[in-house]
Amino acid sequence: MEIGKKLKNARVQSGMTQENVAEKINVSRQTISNWENEKSYPDIISVIALSDLYSISLDVLLKGDEKMIEHLEESTNVVKSNQKMTGAVIANVIIVALLITLNMFIPNNRYFLVGIFCLMVISSSVLLYQIIKRF
Repeated sequence: MEIGKKLKNARVQSGMTQENVAEKINVSRQTISNWENEKSYPDIISVIALSDLYSISLDVLLKGDEKMIEHLEESTNVVKSNQKMTGAVIANVIIVALLITLNMFIPNNRYFLVGIFCLMVISSSVLLYQIIKRF
């Protein structure tokens, strides 16, 4: 059985609404709905909170749901996260260097300069997103 069905069954058996659960673990009702409908998966902290709230062991909640296990492995894999961050930094540096180099060859075209500026802003934004996502 997938985790969404397990979460919904546990919530119903405990006599709680999605709103009640959301308040107790400090997420939105929509987040609970997304978890129960498997549109997204809870992080490990939320899984532990749900386990405590529903008085269910983590083993019962997680066993047999390969997608959830993969999600937890990926979200808690520090090495893979560091590799993604390093890749984003390197890509950003390469893009900025490439765009500055291209600018030297075509200095009089204002539209090109605006395009270069936009690409630099986008690549820097992606990098900033990766940094913020880590925290």
